[in-house]
Amino acid sequence: MTTISLCLNVKDEEEVLNRCLSSIAHLVDEIIIVDSGSTDKTKEIARNYTDKIYDFKWKGDLSEARNFSFSKATKDYIMWLDADDIVPEESQKKISEFKKNLAIYKMDVVVMEYQYAFDDEGNPTLTQLRDNIVRRECNFRWKGFVHSALDYSGREVFITNIVIKHKKNKLHSDRILKTYESVIEQGKILSNGHPFYYANACFGNKQYRKAMEWYERCLNENIYSDEIQIFIYGQLTDCHIHFNELDKAITCSLHTFHIDSPRAEICCKLGHIHDLKNEIHQAISWYKIATVIDFPQHSTFIQPFYYTWFPHVQLCACYMSLSNYTEAKKHNDIVAEYIPNSSCVTNNEKLLEELKSKIEDMT
Repeated sequence: MTTISLCLNVKDEEEVLNRCLSSIAHLVDEIIIVDSGSTDKTKEIARNYTDKIYDFKWKGDLSEARNFSFSKATKDYIMWLDADDIVPEESQKKISEFKKNLAIYKMDVVVMEYQYAFDDEGNPTLTQLRDNIVRRECNFRWKGFVHSALDYSGREVFITNIVIKHKKNKLHSDRILKTYESVIEQGKILSNGHPFYYANACFGNKQYRKAMEWYERCLNENIYSDEIQIFIYGQLTDCHIHFNELDKAITCSLHTFHIDSPRAEICCKLGHIHDLKNEIHQAISWYKIATVIDFPQHSTFIQPFYYTWFPHVQLCACYMSLSNYTEAKKHNDIVAEYIPNSSCVTNNEKLLEELKSKIEDMT
Protein backbone atom coordinates (compact mmCIF):
# COMPACT_ATOMS: atom_id res chain seq x y z
CA MET A 1 0.00 0.00 0.00
CA THR A 2 1.06 3.58 -0.62
CA THR A 3 2.83 5.27 2.28
CA ILE A 4 2.37 8.85 3.48
CA SER A 5 4.61 11.23 5.41
CA LEU A 6 2.86 13.91 7.45
CA CYS A 7 4.77 17.21 7.69
CA LEU A 8 3.99 19.90 10.26
CA ASN A 9 5.79 23.16 10.90
CA VAL A 10 5.14 24.31 14.46
CA LYS A 11 5.96 26.87 17.11
CA ASP A 12 4.27 27.07 20.53
CA GLU A 13 1.34 24.87 19.57
CA GLU A 14 0.77 23.00 22.85
CA GLU A 15 -2.92 23.93 22.91
CA VAL A 16 -3.76 22.36 19.54
CA LEU A 17 -1.02 19.93 18.48
CA ASN A 18 -2.39 16.84 20.23
CA ARG A 19 -5.84 17.50 18.77
CA CYS A 20 -4.36 17.68 15.28
CA LEU A 21 -2.08 14.65 15.49
CA SER A 22 -4.65 12.42 17.17
CA SER A 23 -6.97 12.99 14.18
CA ILE A 24 -4.45 11.88 11.54
CA ALA A 25 -1.55 9.91 13.10
CA HIS A 26 -3.16 6.50 12.57
CA LEU A 27 -3.54 7.19 8.84
CA VAL A 28 0.05 8.11 8.00
CA ASP A 29 3.31 6.14 8.04
CA GLU A 30 5.69 8.85 9.18
CA ILE A 31 5.35 12.14 11.05
CA ILE A 32 7.83 14.96 10.53
CA ILE A 33 7.73 17.83 13.03
CA VAL A 34 9.81 20.93 12.33
CA ASP A 35 9.92 23.29 15.30
CA SER A 36 10.90 26.94 14.91
CA GLY A 37 11.72 27.70 18.53
CA SER A 38 8.85 26.59 20.76
CA THR A 39 9.10 27.56 24.44
CA ASP A 40 6.06 25.59 25.60
CA LYS A 41 5.32 21.83 25.60
CA THR A 42 5.00 21.50 21.82
CA LYS A 43 7.98 19.15 21.46
CA GLU A 44 6.92 17.08 24.45
CA ILE A 45 3.51 16.51 22.86
CA ALA A 46 5.09 15.74 19.48
CA ARG A 47 7.28 13.02 21.03
CA ASN A 48 4.13 11.05 21.87
CA TYR A 49 3.68 10.57 18.12
CA THR A 50 7.13 10.64 16.52
CA ASP A 51 10.86 10.82 17.12
CA LYS A 52 11.42 12.74 13.89
CA ILE A 53 11.49 16.21 15.41
CA TYR A 54 13.79 18.79 13.87
CA ASP A 55 14.80 22.27 15.01
CA PHE A 56 14.73 25.04 12.44
CA LYS A 57 15.89 28.59 12.96
CA TRP A 58 13.10 30.89 11.82
CA LYS A 59 14.30 33.41 9.24
CA GLY A 60 11.00 35.04 8.40
CA ASP A 61 10.42 32.81 5.35
CA LEU A 62 7.62 30.26 5.65
CA SER A 63 8.48 28.57 2.34
CA GLU A 64 12.01 27.87 3.53
CA ALA A 65 10.63 26.23 6.68
CA ARG A 66 8.09 24.14 4.75
CA ASN A 67 10.69 23.05 2.19
CA PHE A 68 12.90 21.91 5.07
CA SER A 69 10.10 19.75 6.48
CA PHE A 70 9.42 18.25 3.05
CA SER A 71 13.12 17.42 2.67
CA LYS A 72 12.91 15.14 5.72
CA ALA A 73 10.00 13.08 4.35
CA THR A 74 10.82 9.57 3.07
CA LYS A 75 7.46 8.05 2.09
CA ASP A 76 5.64 7.88 -1.26
CA TYR A 77 3.42 10.87 -0.60
CA ILE A 78 3.62 13.93 1.61
CA MET A 79 0.63 15.28 3.49
CA TRP A 80 0.90 18.66 5.17
CA LEU A 81 -1.27 20.27 7.81
CA ASP A 82 -1.10 23.21 10.18
CA ALA A 83 -1.07 22.43 13.89
CA ASP A 84 -4.51 23.96 14.37
CA ASP A 85 -6.07 21.81 11.63
CA ILE A 86 -8.08 18.69 12.39
CA VAL A 87 -9.26 15.81 10.22
CA PRO A 88 -12.93 15.09 11.04
CA GLU A 89 -13.98 11.49 11.62
CA GLU A 90 -15.79 11.22 8.28
CA SER A 91 -12.70 12.50 6.47
CA GLN A 92 -10.52 10.01 8.32
CA LYS A 93 -12.57 7.19 6.80
CA LYS A 94 -12.29 8.74 3.35
CA ILE A 95 -8.52 9.17 3.63
CA SER A 96 -8.16 5.54 4.69
CA GLU A 97 -10.01 4.41 1.56
CA PHE A 98 -8.43 7.01 -0.68
CA LYS A 99 -4.93 5.94 0.37
CA LYS A 100 -5.48 2.61 -1.42
CA ASN A 101 -5.92 4.40 -4.75
CA LEU A 102 -2.96 6.75 -4.60
CA ALA A 103 -0.47 4.22 -5.98
CA ILE A 104 -2.89 2.87 -8.58
CA TYR A 105 -3.55 6.23 -10.23
CA LYS A 106 -0.21 7.86 -9.34
CA MET A 107 -1.87 11.15 -8.44
CA ASP A 108 0.56 14.06 -8.28
CA VAL A 109 -1.56 16.51 -6.29
CA VAL A 110 -4.58 15.72 -4.11
CA VAL A 111 -6.82 18.68 -3.26
CA MET A 112 -9.17 18.75 -0.28
CA GLU A 113 -11.88 21.09 0.97
CA TYR A 114 -10.36 23.37 3.58
CA GLN A 115 -12.87 24.96 5.97
CA TYR A 116 -11.10 27.78 7.75
CA ALA A 117 -13.82 30.04 9.14
CA PHE A 118 -16.94 29.14 11.10
CA ASP A 119 -19.89 30.85 12.72
CA ASP A 120 -20.61 30.67 16.46
CA GLU A 121 -22.42 27.36 15.98
CA GLY A 122 -19.72 25.62 13.97
CA ASN A 123 -21.14 26.04 10.49
CA PRO A 124 -18.41 26.73 7.88
CA THR A 125 -18.49 30.28 6.56
CA LEU A 126 -15.38 30.26 4.37
CA THR A 127 -13.97 27.33 2.43
CA GLN A 128 -11.29 26.93 -0.18
CA LEU A 129 -9.56 24.09 -2.02
CA ARG A 130 -6.11 23.17 -0.72
CA ASP A 131 -3.39 20.82 -1.97
CA ASN A 132 -2.91 18.72 1.17
CA ILE A 133 -1.24 15.63 -0.37
CA VAL A 134 1.49 15.56 -3.05
CA ARG A 135 3.68 12.84 -4.55
CA ARG A 136 7.15 13.10 -3.04
CA GLU A 137 9.11 12.15 -6.15
CA CYS A 138 7.66 15.20 -7.93
CA ASN A 139 9.87 17.30 -5.65
CA PHE A 140 7.43 20.19 -5.40
CA ARG A 141 8.82 23.35 -3.83
CA TRP A 142 7.15 25.97 -1.66
CA LYS A 143 7.31 29.61 -2.73
CA GLY A 144 6.38 32.79 -0.85
CA PHE A 145 7.89 34.14 2.37
CA VAL A 146 4.59 34.75 4.23
CA HIS A 147 1.74 33.05 2.38
CA SER A 148 3.60 30.12 0.90
CA ALA A 149 2.21 27.98 -1.90
CA LEU A 150 3.32 24.81 -3.64
CA ASP A 151 4.44 25.18 -7.22
CA TYR A 152 2.92 22.26 -9.12
CA SER A 153 2.22 23.93 -12.45
CA GLY A 154 1.67 21.49 -15.28
CA ARG A 155 0.84 18.57 -12.98
CA GLU A 156 -2.34 16.52 -12.71
CA VAL A 157 -4.60 17.69 -9.87
CA PHE A 158 -7.20 15.42 -8.28
CA ILE A 159 -10.01 17.12 -6.35
CA THR A 160 -11.65 15.14 -3.53
CA ASN A 161 -14.57 15.70 -1.17
CA ILE A 162 -12.34 15.16 1.86
CA VAL A 163 -12.68 17.98 4.42
CA ILE A 164 -9.99 19.48 6.65
CA LYS A 165 -11.12 21.89 9.37
CA HIS A 166 -9.02 24.81 10.56
CA LYS A 167 -9.81 25.28 14.25
CA LYS A 168 -7.72 28.24 15.28
CA ASN A 169 -7.50 28.76 19.05
CA LYS A 170 -5.26 31.81 19.09
CA LEU A 171 -6.66 35.31 18.88
CA HIS A 172 -6.21 37.16 15.61
CA SER A 173 -2.60 38.22 15.21
CA ASP A 174 -1.07 41.10 13.31
CA ARG A 175 2.12 39.08 12.70
CA ILE A 176 1.51 38.75 8.95
CA LEU A 177 0.70 42.45 8.62
CA LYS A 178 3.87 43.44 10.47
CA THR A 179 5.97 41.07 8.37
CA TYR A 180 4.75 42.70 5.17
CA GLU A 181 5.19 46.21 6.57
CA SER A 182 8.76 45.35 7.54
CA VAL A 183 9.46 44.13 4.00
CA ILE A 184 7.98 47.31 2.52
CA GLU A 185 10.04 49.49 4.90
CA GLN A 186 13.16 47.72 3.63
CA GLY A 187 12.33 49.01 0.16
CA LYS A 188 11.40 45.62 -1.26
CA ILE A 189 8.68 45.43 -3.89
CA LEU A 190 5.78 43.08 -3.29
CA SER A 191 5.10 40.85 -6.28
CA ASN A 192 3.95 37.34 -7.26
CA GLY A 193 0.67 37.50 -5.41
CA HIS A 194 1.96 39.18 -2.25
CA PRO A 195 0.04 42.45 -2.85
CA PHE A 196 -3.14 40.36 -2.58
CA TYR A 197 -2.05 38.74 0.68
CA TYR A 198 -0.95 42.09 2.09
CA ALA A 199 -4.34 43.59 1.20
CA ASN A 200 -6.01 40.68 3.01
CA ALA A 201 -3.79 41.30 6.06
CA CYS A 202 -4.80 44.96 6.06
CA PHE A 203 -8.46 44.00 5.78
CA GLY A 204 -8.15 41.45 8.57
CA ASN A 205 -6.63 44.10 10.83
CA LYS A 206 -9.41 46.59 9.94
CA GLN A 207 -7.12 48.91 8.00
CA TYR A 208 -9.77 49.27 5.35
CA ARG A 209 -8.44 52.29 3.44
CA LYS A 210 -5.05 50.66 3.04
CA ALA A 211 -6.73 47.39 2.09
CA MET A 212 -8.70 49.19 -0.63
CA GLU A 213 -5.52 50.75 -2.00
CA TRP A 214 -3.79 47.40 -2.30
CA TYR A 215 -6.83 45.57 -3.66
CA GLU A 216 -7.03 48.23 -6.40
CA ARG A 217 -3.35 47.62 -7.15
CA CYS A 218 -4.10 43.93 -7.54
CA LEU A 219 -6.85 44.63 -10.05
CA ASN A 220 -4.59 46.97 -12.00
CA GLU A 221 -1.87 44.30 -12.20
CA ASN A 222 -4.27 42.09 -14.17
CA ILE A 223 -2.45 38.89 -13.14
CA TYR A 224 -5.05 37.34 -10.86
CA SER A 225 -7.52 34.63 -11.75
CA ASP A 226 -11.21 35.36 -12.23
CA GLU A 227 -11.97 33.77 -8.86
CA ILE A 228 -9.54 36.03 -7.02
CA GLN A 229 -10.81 39.11 -8.87
CA ILE A 230 -14.36 38.27 -7.77
CA PHE A 231 -13.12 37.85 -4.20
CA ILE A 232 -11.31 41.22 -4.39
CA TYR A 233 -14.42 43.04 -5.60
CA GLY A 234 -16.33 41.42 -2.73
CA GLN A 235 -13.74 42.72 -0.26
CA LEU A 236 -13.86 46.18 -1.81
CA THR A 237 -17.65 46.07 -1.50
CA ASP A 238 -17.32 45.35 2.23
CA CYS A 239 -14.82 48.19 2.63
CA HIS A 240 -17.15 50.67 0.96
CA ILE A 241 -20.04 49.44 3.11
CA HIS A 242 -17.88 50.05 6.20
CA PHE A 243 -17.43 53.69 5.14
CA ASN A 244 -21.13 53.97 4.15
CA GLU A 245 -20.13 54.49 0.51
CA LEU A 246 -23.08 52.44 -0.65
CA ASP A 247 -23.20 53.47 -4.32
CA LYS A 248 -19.51 52.60 -4.70
CA ALA A 249 -20.22 49.29 -2.97
CA ILE A 250 -22.92 48.53 -5.54
CA THR A 251 -20.53 49.38 -8.39
CA CYS A 252 -17.88 47.01 -7.04
CA SER A 253 -20.40 44.20 -6.67
CA LEU A 254 -21.76 44.64 -10.17
CA HIS A 255 -18.22 44.49 -11.62
CA THR A 256 -18.16 40.79 -10.77
CA PHE A 257 -20.97 40.12 -13.25
CA HIS A 258 -18.60 41.13 -16.07
CA ILE A 259 -16.13 38.47 -14.91
CA ASP A 260 -18.38 35.45 -14.45
CA SER A 261 -21.93 34.40 -13.68
CA PRO A 262 -23.49 35.85 -10.51
CA ARG A 263 -22.33 34.48 -7.18
CA ALA A 264 -24.55 34.15 -4.13
CA GLU A 265 -21.97 36.01 -2.03
CA ILE A 266 -22.26 39.07 -4.24
CA CYS A 267 -26.05 38.91 -4.50
CA CYS A 268 -26.30 38.80 -0.71
CA LYS A 269 -23.97 41.80 -0.44
CA LEU A 270 -26.22 43.69 -2.86
CA GLY A 271 -29.23 42.67 -0.79
CA HIS A 272 -27.50 43.99 2.33
CA ILE A 273 -26.66 47.30 0.65
CA HIS A 274 -30.28 47.88 -0.38
CA ASP A 275 -31.37 46.86 3.10
CA LEU A 276 -29.08 49.57 4.52
CA LYS A 277 -30.66 52.04 2.10
CA ASN A 278 -34.09 50.91 3.37
CA GLU A 279 -34.94 49.64 -0.09
CA ILE A 280 -36.47 46.43 1.19
CA HIS A 281 -38.09 45.22 -2.03
CA GLN A 282 -34.80 45.56 -3.92
CA ALA A 283 -33.05 43.74 -1.08
CA ILE A 284 -35.58 40.92 -1.31
CA SER A 285 -34.96 40.59 -5.05
CA TRP A 286 -31.21 40.11 -4.59
CA TYR A 287 -31.61 37.66 -1.72
CA LYS A 288 -34.06 35.63 -3.81
CA ILE A 289 -31.58 35.48 -6.67
CA ALA A 290 -28.98 34.13 -4.23
CA THR A 291 -31.27 31.24 -3.28
CA VAL A 292 -31.33 29.85 -6.83
CA ILE A 293 -27.63 30.13 -7.71
CA ASP A 294 -25.83 26.82 -7.99
CA PHE A 295 -23.01 26.12 -5.57
CA PRO A 296 -19.65 26.73 -7.37
CA GLN A 297 -17.75 23.46 -7.64
CA HIS A 298 -14.22 24.73 -8.16
CA SER A 299 -14.15 28.21 -6.70
CA THR A 300 -10.95 29.32 -4.97
CA PHE A 301 -12.90 30.95 -2.15
CA ILE A 302 -16.20 29.34 -1.23
CA GLN A 303 -18.56 30.71 1.39
CA PRO A 304 -21.14 27.90 1.62
CA PHE A 305 -23.67 29.63 3.85
CA TYR A 306 -24.43 32.16 1.11
CA TYR A 307 -25.66 29.27 -1.05
CA THR A 308 -27.77 27.63 1.65
CA TRP A 309 -29.32 29.24 4.72
CA PHE A 310 -28.04 32.84 4.86
CA PRO A 311 -30.22 34.47 2.15
CA HIS A 312 -33.28 32.85 3.75
CA VAL A 313 -32.35 34.38 7.11
CA GLN A 314 -32.19 37.77 5.42
CA LEU A 315 -35.46 37.18 3.57
CA CYS A 316 -37.12 36.29 6.87
CA ALA A 317 -35.93 39.59 8.34
CA CYS A 318 -37.01 41.56 5.27
CA TYR A 319 -40.50 40.10 5.26
CA MET A 320 -40.86 40.72 9.00
CA SER A 321 -40.02 44.37 8.39
CA LEU A 322 -42.85 44.43 5.84
CA SER A 323 -45.18 42.68 8.33
CA ASN A 324 -45.49 39.73 5.94
CA TYR A 325 -45.19 37.07 8.63
CA THR A 326 -46.34 34.21 6.41
CA GLU A 327 -43.42 34.69 4.03
CA ALA A 328 -41.08 35.33 6.95
CA LYS A 329 -42.03 32.01 8.54
CA LYS A 330 -41.62 30.20 5.23
CA HIS A 331 -38.01 31.33 4.93
CA ASN A 332 -37.25 30.68 8.59
CA ASP A 333 -38.51 27.11 8.09
CA ILE A 334 -36.06 26.74 5.18
CA VAL A 335 -33.23 27.94 7.43
CA ALA A 336 -34.25 25.27 9.94
CA GLU A 337 -33.80 22.61 7.26
CA TYR A 338 -30.15 23.63 6.87
CA ILE A 339 -29.23 24.45 10.48
CA PRO A 340 -32.05 23.08 12.68
CA ASN A 341 -30.37 23.77 16.02
CA SER A 342 -29.36 27.32 15.23
CA SER A 343 -30.20 30.11 17.64
CA CYS A 344 -31.20 32.34 14.71
CA VAL A 345 -34.00 29.86 13.88
CA THR A 346 -35.33 29.70 17.43
CA ASN A 347 -34.98 33.45 17.94
CA ASN A 348 -36.92 34.15 14.76
CA GLU A 349 -39.59 31.64 15.73
CA LYS A 350 -39.99 33.38 19.07
CA LEU A 351 -40.08 36.82 17.46
CA LEU A 352 -42.66 35.73 14.89
CA GLU A 353 -44.90 34.33 17.63
CA GLU A 354 -44.64 37.59 19.58
CA LEU A 355 -45.48 39.67 16.51
CA LYS A 356 -48.46 37.46 15.67
CA SER A 357 -49.71 37.71 19.26
CA LYS A 358 -49.55 41.50 19.13
CA ILE A 359 -51.63 41.52 15.95
CA GLU A 360 -54.18 39.16 17.48
CA ASP A 361 -54.41 41.36 20.60
CA MET A 362 -55.01 44.42 18.46
CA THR A 363 -57.87 42.72 16.64
